Amino acid sequence: MTAKTNVHDLLAAKGKRKWVQLHVDSAAEAAAAEAAGIVILSCEADHTLAAVRAAAPSAFISAGMPHGAAATPDEALRLAFDALRRGADAIYSSHSSRFIEAMAREGIPVTGHVGLVPNLAAWTGFRAIGRKADEALQVLRKAKDIENAGAACLEVEVVPVQLADHITRTTPMLTMGMGCGAVCDTQYLFSCDVLGSNTGHYPRHSKRYADFALLEAELQAARVAAFRDFAADVERAGYPERRHEIWMEAAEAEAFARAAERI
Repeated sequence: MTAKTNVHDLLAAKGKRKWVQLHVDSAAEAAAAEAAGIVILSCEADHTLAAVRAAAPSAFISAGMPHGAAATPDEALRLAFDALRRGADAIYSSHSSRFIEAMAREGIPVTGHVGLVPNLAAWTGFRAIGRKADEALQVLRKAKDIENAGAACLEVEVVPVQLADHITRTTPMLTMGMGCGAVCDTQYLFSCDVLGSNTGHYPRHSKRYADFALLEAELQAARVAAFRDFAADVERAGYPERRHEIWMEAAEAEAFARAAERI
């Protein structure tokens, strides 16, 4: 079995290796990622976490803590320790640095987030963040706050390449880059974008390598057709056939019938 990737391995390789990273939604995707040699994964810290862990035993898994799931740093600690017990290696958190600091002080590897943070997009809109120097400096300051709070990793999403490069070169954190060029320590995409299973909007930085939406549509049509055939078969008495049934031997059936009359 391949040795499990841990946070020490990732930080020791900073500046020496470019990692590939995927957000996965199922055990099947996790197993496929590990088979493809992709060992940095993220997923939600929900019922899928244990299955993802079992399917990708050598992967480094950053499990997402839902924004607002913790109202205090102590609550964040409890949720983080629970996720670690269920197989996470790090906890993704878009909460403030005081939450990150509480987890990091207890030795929990934390992944912070700067740039386009979907959980905080009410303040920024869904757009590239940091095109102007003033806004880029705000992103950098937030990255430094997260670094000072003790985070191990930092997701950098949809910011200019120059900003992502500066953050990556000047922080000891592992930077996980999505939509900001090839300068971060990992190249990060969501599996739904890679597989083409997303039926909605595809972000500009995404690239499809398969068309699972078409395959799923074909599978769904096949499901409907099979179910219709089953229903029609029942209606015309074509199912069940004798070979699908269990029958008692004649003598046993007669003995049962006689005894049943007395009950």
